[in-house]
Amino acid sequence: MPNWEQVRNEINSISNPLDSVRRKYLSIMNQYTNRNIIAYYSAFIQKPGIEGTGIDDNDKNAFMQAAHGLDRSLGLDLLLHTPGGNVAATESLVYYLKSLFGNDIRVFIPQIAMSAGTMISLAAKEIVMGKQSNLGPIDPQFGGMSCAAVLEEFDTALSDIKSNPASASLWANIIRKYHPTFLGDCKKAIDWAEGIVKDWLMNNMFANSSVPDVDASRVVAHLSSHNSTYSHSRHIHIDDLRKIGINVISLEGMNNDSIGGCKDLQDCVLTIHHSYMNAFANSAALKIVENHNGAAMVTNQIMR
Repeated sequence: MPNWEQVRNEINSISNPLDSVRRKYLSIMNQYTNRNIIAYYSAFIQKPGIEGTGIDDNDKNAFMQAAHGLDRSLGLDLLLHTPGGNVAATESLVYYLKSLFGNDIRVFIPQIAMSAGTMISLAAKEIVMGKQSNLGPIDPQFGGMSCAAVLEEFDTALSDIKSNPASASLWANIIRKYHPTFLGDCKKAIDWAEGIVKDWLMNNMFANSSVPDVDASRVVAHLSSHNSTYSHSRHIHIDDLRKIGINVISLEGMNNDSIGGCKDLQDCVLTIHHSYMNAFANSAALKIVENHNGAAMVTNQIMR
C-alpha cells in the first residue's frame, strides 16, 4: 500500500496531480467492487475551525453532480469523511440517495465520520471500517452545546432544588442561560435525530431482523446517550459498534485481488484516503464530492 509520502511523490510526478491521483484510485475501487463509487470528503482535519467543512444544503448539488449518469442498479459505495453538520441537510441528503439507490448503499469510513456523518452511515445496509476508523455519537448540538447535556444539567438543577431548596440561588446563575424556548428546541432536536435514525435502521440495516424496532432502539439509545458516550467528540471503534448490533464489515481482507497497483481493496481505500488528505493539505479545497468517473464538485475556502 502506498503510504502518505509515496502518494505525495506520485502526486508530484504528474500534471494536474491532485485531481488525477484521487480519480485514478476511485476508478480502481470501482473495479474492485463493480459498484458506483462516490467520495464525500471534508478538510476539517487540515483546516480546523474553518466555516464550510460541515454537511450543509449545498452538498445536495454536489451529490446531484456525482450521481448524474450512474447506473443506479449497481448500488452505491459511499466513502465518507466528515465532522458532521446540519441535521436538516443530512436528512434531505439521505432521502435523495435512497431515492436513487434504494437500500443498496454501503458506507466506507476510511478514517472518521462524526455526528451527522454517523447518521448517514446508519442509513446504509452495512458500514465498512478498518482498525483505524471511527464513528461518533449522534446527539444534536446547538451553538456548540450538546442538547442532551443541556437537558441533563437542567434536570439535575430541578432535582437538586427540589431536595435542597437552599441550592436554588446557586443553580439560578447556571440555568439562567437556558431560556424555555431553547430547552424545548433541544428536546425537539433530540427527538428528530433519534427518530430519523431509528427509521433508517429499521428500514435497511435491520430490515431482516425479527425485532427491527428493538435493534434500532438499542443503537439509537447508545449513540444518542450523553451518559453512554460522555462527549460528542467521542471516537467509537469497530468493536464497540458491533457490540451494540451495528452491521460493520472489516475493511481488512474484503478483497485480496491485486488491481492497478493496489494489492487489495483495503490498500485501494486507504490510498484514496491519503490522496484526499494530500489534496486538502495542498489546496484551498474545503470539501470534495466526486465519483469514480471523475465527475466532481469542489468547495474552496474563500480567502479574505
